[in-house]
Amino acid sequence: MATDEGSEETKVSDRGMVTIPADLRRRLDIEPGDKLRWTTGTDGELSVEIIHQREGVFDDFEPVDVGETNAVEAEREFGAEE
Repeated sequence: MATDEGSEETKVSDRGMVTIPADLRRRLDIEPGDKLRWTTGTDGELSVEIIHQREGVFDDFEPVDVGETNAVEAEREFGAEE
């Protein structure tokens, strides 16, 4: 729900969840996986910073060819996952 220029209102659910309005998500380029950093000031003002998470943790690593693997042999050598 738009209030004045640049602001929107949403409701906090009983589980503490808040929906970011679609217009704000588009304007601020917020996508699934992005994080929000919430900060409060001494005057009770709340600010939110967008932490974009567009790259995976391993994106900086070069792929390594390990050749063919055999799951049965690997399980015998290293044990099964639990």
